[in-house]
Amino acid sequence: MKAFFPGLWLIVGLELRQRVRGAAWYVLIGIFAVVLLAVTVLFTWFTVTTPGADSGGPLYSVIMYIVLLLSTLMTPALSGSAINGDRDTGTLATTQVTLITTGQLVLGKFLASWVSALAFLVVSLPFIIVAVTLGGLSPLTIVTSALILVAELGVFAAIGVGLSGLVNRPLFSVVVSYLTIAALCAGTLISFGLLTLVTRSDVVVTETNVSQSSGDPSTTDPSQIVCDPPTTYTFQVPRYDYYWWMLAANPYVVVADATPGSFSKEGTPADLFTIIATGVRTAQHAPPLAETNDYCAQVKAEANGNRPTDNGPTPKEVYESSVPSWFVGLAMHVLLAGALLAGAWARTRTPARRLSKGSRIA
Repeated sequence: MKAFFPGLWLIVGLELRQRVRGAAWYVLIGIFAVVLLAVTVLFTWFTVTTPGADSGGPLYSVIMYIVLLLSTLMTPALSGSAINGDRDTGTLATTQVTLITTGQLVLGKFLASWVSALAFLVVSLPFIIVAVTLGGLSPLTIVTSALILVAELGVFAAIGVGLSGLVNRPLFSVVVSYLTIAALCAGTLISFGLLTLVTRSDVVVTETNVSQSSGDPSTTDPSQIVCDPPTTYTFQVPRYDYYWWMLAANPYVVVADATPGSFSKEGTPADLFTIIATGVRTAQHAPPLAETNDYCAQVKAEANGNRPTDNGPTPKEVYESSVPSWFVGLAMHVLLAGALLAGAWARTRTPARRLSKGSRIA
């Protein structure tokens, strides 16, 4: 075990030195910093010009999502050819004839890709400090969201490295890495939307209105208000409750759902994390398939000075009465990443037991 880690850190160091050697890496970091600077300036300006506004929470959630978005775009390019790229250039064979084991090689490339993705999070630290100073941000929100984001960046890195070991061609492995991450990020949303579009249920509404012969209900004696006979009609609603679980595999939903909710005094979401998490948790609840709207009774009550106050549950109440799903999505991601890394190790190890026609081990 003692001999394992020196070889592992050697691979990590070599990979990182190769990544930061070119100017393109620094250009990406610079563009990312400029984007975060613009977002921070806009949110700070909003806080200064709006009395009583706390934009720390919204700014922090936007920064973390920008980090996640950029990682989904860049990590496949950085890790999708980590192993088969060395095989194409002939450097993999040179490494494999040394004392470096296959496990050290695969894990070293994975850790290097993970560290490269974490660089974007490190660059965002000054802007996160600004978000903290703006107020409205709890330490628990920072710790939880940061830990989940770090884990998701590791999953993206593992997907790229794993596929680079399983797929022979570097370009094809990069494309498959992009498609896999896109399936998790956009594919879950598209599948959810399409399935709810074709899966609908009828809602039967019973409605009672005020008769036109009653005159103006606001000036008429309540006892003289006449109600029309109840009427019914139907309309269709999408069944989000059938497919909400598909969103649990979305990395953006995982980060939002794992982060503790932040709500205003009125019970409305106060940051982007809570908006997304509340929307997903609201989808868990089945819509009522029978509604009764007695508008005539409401008019009579208002004419008597009684105004209805029941407007339904607030978003906070819906959030707290629903089941979190982030741990299921994170477990799926970890299993996928582990399976791909294990497959890359089995495909890369030497001596190889079996090779497909026209392929080589190094």
